[in-house]
Amino acid sequence: MRSYNKTLYALITILVVYTISFVAFILYSVTNFAFSDFYKRLDLRRDLAAERMLNGKENQKDWSITYLEELNNQREFIVEFDETGNIINNSGFNALLWEKVDKYGATNFKEGNTFYSTKLYQQPGKSYIVGVSAENYFYTHHLRYLQNLLLISLILGVLFVIVVSLLVKRSFIKPIYGIIDEVKKIGSENLYLRLREDNYKGVLHKLANTFNRMLNRVETSFETQKNFISNASHELNTPLTSIIGIADLSLSKDRSKEEYKQAMQKIVDSAENLEKKTNALLLLARTGYEKDTKLNFKPVRIDQIIMDAEMTVKAINERFHIKTDFSMLPDDSMKLKVNGLAPLLQLAISNIVSNACKYSPNHTAYVALGAFDKGVIILIKDEGIGIPEQELSYIYDPYFRASNTQHFSGYGIGLPLARNIIKMHDGKLSVTSTLGKGTTVRIELPTFRPVS
Repeated sequence: MRSYNKTLYALITILVVYTISFVAFILYSVTNFAFSDFYKRLDLRRDLAAERMLNGKENQKDWSITYLEELNNQREFIVEFDETGNIINNSGFNALLWEKVDKYGATNFKEGNTFYSTKLYQQPGKSYIVGVSAENYFYTHHLRYLQNLLLISLILGVLFVIVVSLLVKRSFIKPIYGIIDEVKKIGSENLYLRLREDNYKGVLHKLANTFNRMLNRVETSFETQKNFISNASHELNTPLTSIIGIADLSLSKDRSKEEYKQAMQKIVDSAENLEKKTNALLLLARTGYEKDTKLNFKPVRIDQIIMDAEMTVKAINERFHIKTDFSMLPDDSMKLKVNGLAPLLQLAISNIVSNACKYSPNHTAYVALGAFDKGVIILIKDEGIGIPEQELSYIYDPYFRASNTQHFSGYGIGLPLARNIIKMHDGKLSVTSTLGKGTTVRIELPTFRPVS
């Protein structure tokens, strides 16, 4: 802010200096023209006076009076010299001004409000300095008026510049203070708040947008750090439980070689599933769900991801059933490719499918995949308990669980985690639900478009 004030004051100073310089230039130009023009008029009258005084053309005075305007307090004088340069006769010239007169040529000078024009004229045996003096009416009246007018204009101009600058400063600073006040309201407890971008225009709109994007990153990073342990616990608990259960069951009594091989294969499958989830969670912790920080996004087939998610869900719980509808698949397989990370997308979809199975009495989830011009649509539907309408706005909050889920295990983390992953892939996740009839999750992801 201090830097802005310095810049504003510098601009005011520049404008004031420019205004003063402009007024001074006008005044100097007009004054110089007025003096030059008036001296020319005096020179003409001086030459006419010399003709009349030295050559005896007395009738010339009548001619000059007829055709030339007599100047204000106009006077004529002549000073006569002898051959040695001594003054013989001084007719009407102020001796105190003698030092200002050029004794060998023409002279123009000013004393007070009176202007003088003199010139040396020579005749055999004698020399004469003839001169004319008069008051410059333009200088004494019009020019003084112009000086006063320019002075008033200068004062008003400076005041205008200062007032306008302060008004501009106020109009510019006020929205900045508005941004500052809004930012002050945002803390760790309400990181969801955002600046109202519509209240600002131009560069301030860009500033507000930049703040909001920064807040998105901060909120996502804060949420990631806050929920990572819970996410890890939620996602890693099932495969770990499965591994421990299979191992305990295998060790509970002697078994055949084939049974041990089957148990070991199940443990390997669960361990691989655990590894995938661990890598996905670590990647989420590193990227903070932020699209701009993706490292290895590449084209992946969304239908393959859905099938992998189905296998993951069935491996977690053998009672879960999934009915997949691929009847709406496009002929062009390129329309099924999205830009992203397969482990993360698989984690998001498997979470939603697992929830659909868990909350349905028949443990069945219905999955449909389709495509449109610029993306793919995944619908995951169940016929379960549904979500109360008044609680739908809270389902993306970590740890939130609907009031009708007391008899179901869970931590309220799967859906927020899935939504963040979809957002990270420039997608959109929405949920519709009817209490007692079921829930539908709609996922939209943009199609991969190769750079041409």
